[in-house]
Amino acid sequence: MKKIAIINGHPNPYSFNFGLAEAYRSGALEAGAEVKEIVIRDLNFNPNLQFGYQKRMELEPDLMKAWEIIQWAEHLVWVYPVWWGGFPAVMKGFIDRLFLPGMAYKYRENSVWWDQLLKGKTAHMITTLDQPGWYYRLFFGRPSVNQLRKSILEYCGVKPVKQTYIGIIRNSSDEKRAYWLKNVKESGKKLK
Repeated sequence: MKKIAIINGHPNPYSFNFGLAEAYRSGALEAGAEVKEIVIRDLNFNPNLQFGYQKRMELEPDLMKAWEIIQWAEHLVWVYPVWWGGFPAVMKGFIDRLFLPGMAYKYRENSVWWDQLLKGKTAHMITTLDQPGWYYRLFFGRPSVNQLRKSILEYCGVKPVKQTYIGIIRNSSDEKRAYWLKNVKESGKKLK
């Protein structure tokens, strides 16, 4: 049974992202996966890494529980909107506070290299946009995707990382949204 963690980075519980997360969850459950969810907006934590890496902040209970889910999971599904080319501030704070040296990766002494502590996990990023995915890639260089995929997940050993773009969300029809939900549910059924 595949263990999947769905991490929802949208701060608005009425957003389409919540529907996408539910569609993926539904498909994965139909396929026999075990699914746990992390809804970042519902966590009680300080998203500000106040001291950088100079001094470790104590992890709040909600962050400790979220980290347990991330460690438990074999596959991480990130659902988030692209805002100003990046992801919401609360999601960035969540990553800053949890993906720490000694937890997600470990620097080697007297070396420029590091150990990847999340090896063996895979991921799927589902991002919503108010532009076509091809436009985001070609004209903006897909900064949120590069940051999450390359600078965070792959840096910590999570590979491969699949990407799904959903958009244009603004002014999309009910039929189009139903189509996207169906496709995301199918991804969940395929457990990827």
